[in-house]
Amino acid sequence: MTEGPAPSLDSEITWLLHRAAQRMHVVTGEQAERHGLQLRDYIVLSALDKTPGLTQVELARALGLDKTTLMTQLDRLEQGNLVVRHSDPQDRRRRIPEITPAGDNVRAEVARASEEAERNTMAGFGPDQVALLRHMLFAIIGTSTDPGSCL
Repeated sequence: MTEGPAPSLDSEITWLLHRAAQRMHVVTGEQAERHGLQLRDYIVLSALDKTPGLTQVELARALGLDKTTLMTQLDRLEQGNLVVRHSDPQDRRRRIPEITPAGDNVRAEVARASEEAERNTMAGFGPDQVALLRHMLFAIIGTSTDPGSCL
């Protein structure tokens, strides 16, 4: 099997960040699958937990997803009783997805398992190094609302 280009210490930072994100997606995706979710399901549930009250359009924008893709995800989550959608009291044409207690339970389970998997993945780093990495990543990301997809 031919593998793609391997990163090295002199690789572009963008390439290294991309490959690190891929690795962490695999780690988190494995935990989500153990709980009957897809990685994207978990990310949507987490977004609903962290930013309740967003309309479907606002949620799609925040996640960098097109509306159709998000609707498919919300349909799956709603069928699993993990999400419900309500009409926006300000405008009944808009829908506001909300995580259910069952959805919050499974989200919390995946979050705990993912945190442990992250710790295992970064076991070779000390707490100060992990804190520095978090600080550096947050400095790069900031509080901007980039339109790029996280999925």
